[in-house]
Amino acid sequence: MPSVALDAIDRNILQELQRNARLTNVELALRVNLSPSPCLARVRALEREGVINRYVALIDPAAVGLGLNVFIQVSLEQQVEKALQQFQNAIGRFPEVVECYLMTGDSDYLLRVVVADVQALEKFIVNGLTKVPGVANIRSSFALKQVKYDTALPLAVATPTKRAKQAARDASGMRARR
Repeated sequence: MPSVALDAIDRNILQELQRNARLTNVELALRVNLSPSPCLARVRALEREGVINRYVALIDPAAVGLGLNVFIQVSLEQQVEKALQQFQNAIGRFPEVVECYLMTGDSDYLLRVVVADVQALEKFIVNGLTKVPGVANIRSSFALKQVKYDTALPLAVATPTKRAKQAARDASGMRARR
């Protein structure tokens, strides 16, 4: 998906929603210095354009009995498109896998797996992951402590796209003509 041009107001809206997606439109409008109607129009446009993908609740894993966070590196027997797609389809069926990345380097995939305990991890690996066709090697690392976890994207350091730069130039040109 191509990048969308975001102005300062859009970025402020996104930052506020990343902090608290349960804000009412009126609360959000106050925080970003807009009236409610234009604020809602911007949020809807961000949703339509796919910038806002979905709204979720973040749950404390330990509070629901999922205290073991494991990173698993997976290498495949072959790195051809069919094998990669087959692995990705299989991984999508495991609820324990909360993140999966296609990687460069020593392994083909990096998984983040959340389970209750070591026995649940063993069950996942033995009865699930090792049975996925094409898996050649599995290496696990236990997270001892979560040092930082943030779901908010660092919008302040995002590189403006060509489209965003053009939108900024267009907007400054309009102000100069007034």
